[in-house]
Amino acid sequence: MARRKEDPPKGSPAWMNTFADLMNLLLCFFVMLFSMSSVNEEKFEKVIASFQSTFSILPGGGASIGEGELISSGISQLENFDSYYNQQLSSQSDGQTEEEKDITEAYEQQELEESEDMAQQLENALSQYGIQDDVEVDFNAEYVTLNMNGALLFDSASAELRDEAYPLVNKLGKILVTYDNNIIEVEGHTDNVPIHSSKYEDNNVLSMYRALAVANYLRDTTTLDPAYIKSSGRGEYVPIADNATPEGRARNRRVEIKIYNSYNSNVSGTSTDDTGTETPADAALSTETVTDTPEAAWNPSLLPRYREKSCRNPPSRCRRNGSASSR
Repeated sequence: MARRKEDPPKGSPAWMNTFADLMNLLLCFFVMLFSMSSVNEEKFEKVIASFQSTFSILPGGGASIGEGELISSGISQLENFDSYYNQQLSSQSDGQTEEEKDITEAYEQQELEESEDMAQQLENALSQYGIQDDVEVDFNAEYVTLNMNGALLFDSASAELRDEAYPLVNKLGKILVTYDNNIIEVEGHTDNVPIHSSKYEDNNVLSMYRALAVANYLRDTTTLDPAYIKSSGRGEYVPIADNATPEGRARNRRVEIKIYNSYNSNVSGTSTDDTGTETPADAALSTETVTDTPEAAWNPSLLPRYREKSCRNPPSRCRRNGSASSR
């Protein structure tokens, strides 16, 4: 007959008592060490600041909203977080003195006024050449935009200028030489319909090559300084109309030429015409009626030549992004 197996003793194993005593001794030992040590207050504050900047959800390591109310008190504060954060941003922007605000506003107004004058001059020039229906003019405080429908310049899925596009681009070139000391940027844009071409990977690449084609043609056929002409492709990412409609997609397939005003062009010095005579910045555009040969009647020296004015405080405004103006 088999012997009955004895039941193990109840309670924790005997070694647990020894282990618990050891842990208590270690705890007492470290408490004793801490009590005899001295805390470096400066280092302690640095450690706390490090934890705050690492785990805080507020900028600069903040840990409270308003009058010291801790974030850890609950998520109910999240309702007030947006207003608190925006209030902090506005208080920072309000750090300018009244004099600085007046200078900034005056500078912005000068930028916008110059762009508006340039836009009016360009509209008159387009009318003289009879291409006002093919080119839209818009402006903001930074530049004037000449907008051309892409179908006038390129065939579908192509970046080679059409034969019919050369007269239009030639006339634009004759107008643009007036702004030979202003930065001129050519931008290509497309709709959001994917292309299927072995030559161009996608719309972004196609728009880049289209802008480059126009920019290179201007470099080759005008007296504009090539260093002042730049190009870029924006693809489908900057639409001006709804891509959901055929009309909107047609408007988005475009090429834009941006002429930066003197405040946003890295130019200096006094403007001169081809004869070496100084041309005043406020010269008036000729209002003569254009004959059947606009090239002969067109006199670029009659257009105002915008040059860099003194960039007053703050210097960063020399590269400000202007807000679009409806035109």
